[in-house]
Amino acid sequence: MGPYGTALRSSTIRSFADTVTTANAVSATPCACLSDRRTFIFSGTIAGMEKTIQTLSELQEEAVRLVSSLTRGDRATLITLSGELGAGKTSFTKMIAKALEVEETVTSPTFVLEKIYQLGSEASKFKRLIHIDAYRLEKGSDLAPLGFDECMQDADNLIVLEWPEKVIDALPVPTMRITLTVQEDDSRTISYD
Repeated sequence: MGPYGTALRSSTIRSFADTVTTANAVSATPCACLSDRRTFIFSGTIAGMEKTIQTLSELQEEAVRLVSSLTRGDRATLITLSGELGAGKTSFTKMIAKALEVEETVTSPTFVLEKIYQLGSEASKFKRLIHIDAYRLEKGSDLAPLGFDECMQDADNLIVLEWPEKVIDALPVPTMRITLTVQEDDSRTISYD
């Protein structure tokens, strides 16, 4: 949607590659450049965006771009990460933590289910990064012992939840849905929805 609720048709936007390049050259904020030279700035990542990641440094750059695009709301910011085992969900979460200047070693919470990291940087939009791995959960109500509903009520929280399909019945609409897909050449495609 464009400003004032007008729909942006794909035919009016320059190629997505040009849009991303333009946005990155100016700032980390995505934008769309219309054929009549008007530019619209989006707060957040453009839905439907896909990006191929070849290296860990590219994954780190993508995490920095993601973190810089996030805005706080009146409740927690929820990012869901989907993808098969080994797709890079935990690696991407580690890169998000690094972009947020988490000093602790970030490890997978597969066995403990949830890890909470305090964010001390004055520049951070959030006070806590909450990393949840729902792989071992069977249903949404399994999130209750983790205090998930209470965590969602606090706008100071950035929640990154792996394996959302396991607990979909208990999740509010996430701020961002991210899917990581392993390609034949071992690169990863990151899809934002």
